[in-house]
Amino acid sequence: MNASHNGVGRRQIRRALVAGMSAVALLLAGCSAGDEEDRQGADGKAASDTTCDGRIDGTAHITLWFHAGQSGEQSTLRSQVKEFNKAQRQVRVELVTLPEQRPYTELVLSAAASGDLPDLLDFDGPNLYSYAWSGKLKPIDSCVPAGVREDLLPSVRQQGTYDGRLWGVGTFDSGLGLYVRPSVLRKAGIRIPKGTGDAWTADELTGILRKLRAEGYEAPLDLNFVDSASPDEWNTYAFAPAVWSAGGDLIDPRRFRTADGFLNGPESVKALTTLQSWVEKGYVDRDRNKNAFVKGRTPLSWMGHWKYGEFSAAHPGDVAIVPLPDFGAGTATGMGSWQWGIPSGGADGDAVWRFLEYLLRPEQVLRMSEANGAIPGTQRAVGLSKEFDENGPERLFIEQLRGGVARPRPQTPAYPAITKAFSRAVADSVFAGAPVEKTLDAAVEDINKDLAAHDGYPQSEP
Repeated sequence: MNASHNGVGRRQIRRALVAGMSAVALLLAGCSAGDEEDRQGADGKAASDTTCDGRIDGTAHITLWFHAGQSGEQSTLRSQVKEFNKAQRQVRVELVTLPEQRPYTELVLSAAASGDLPDLLDFDGPNLYSYAWSGKLKPIDSCVPAGVREDLLPSVRQQGTYDGRLWGVGTFDSGLGLYVRPSVLRKAGIRIPKGTGDAWTADELTGILRKLRAEGYEAPLDLNFVDSASPDEWNTYAFAPAVWSAGGDLIDPRRFRTADGFLNGPESVKALTTLQSWVEKGYVDRDRNKNAFVKGRTPLSWMGHWKYGEFSAAHPGDVAIVPLPDFGAGTATGMGSWQWGIPSGGADGDAVWRFLEYLLRPEQVLRMSEANGAIPGTQRAVGLSKEFDENGPERLFIEQLRGGVARPRPQTPAYPAITKAFSRAVADSVFAGAPVEKTLDAAVEDINKDLAAHDGYPQSEP
């Protein structure tokens, strides 16, 4: 764990840990069973809006927390903080880097319980809805100028919106698709989709897998195999699109009040049954080293944007990205990534926004995108990118984000419960062979229990 050298970050982290792991179980589900007190800020009042009036009095000091992601992300953000602090005197930024994924989330939730959140918080996008509903974040509508908001990719705005308000912004987004080896497909006489309008159907992909096996690829598809003992967010990000593409969903997409009839509906069952059949027939590489595509064992990989650099380096000039297969209702894909938000408390909104505005400048967005391989989060930065411009090799990811093919994970405070249940269902059924319908029924029961415990996560009164 890397904390600030002056000790402030370390003290915050220690206080967060002292808050106890009991807060983690409570807060991962949003808050306790509908108790309004748990939706209040540290001052005992409901979380208020962030105030941005354009004024910064004196010198403002702000602390930000950042997940310990890729080394390129960390080094780039450190440089950005250093250069920002050097360029002006009104706002001083202190960066605290925390562990990624579960340890990071646990620290954030414990810190929220003890009132020790920083002035600026980095979090995985789908967690925004739980944080916002339970009063851990402030809306930032008054801080983000219209021009900046319009420059954000529509998907970034959508990811950051809850209950009609803007709570978060991100400097990058994500992409998901099928990586393919064109030389292998052409040799086997397999057509290569040109875009989202001519994606392979799921049945067509089944035939392609059969044909590739005949060409000597015993297990031609890489699904980034996840052990059923440790399902994670990958299962939801990667395979919810199969459910959506079949016409199913993880929860009622309009009211978010039940998963019954959606997650365990016939469309969802059919999608996961198809995925399961690929595993059962041996078409899916089961090596947990996750290097099947790089090593040439599989010419197809169901994977995200972060693998493009590694894959293209392994097979120069022989990597293309095509849409995920159409399971019956059109191809679908995932979206959403890490965002910045302002926690409840006494943060100076203008000081925080001064730094966020710097991070959202086109050259800074592009700088981070080049460091972590993610999709630039603003329109102007996309225009500067060689990878994502009109002729870029990763252009499909932009087209999916702009064209309605990409969908956010369910925008509800129940998301932590949804992803835990769905990820487990995928691990147990698709990868471990349990009956799909029975597994999804169990997931629905878990999700609906969480919804009932929180009275359906009611939104604010209009």
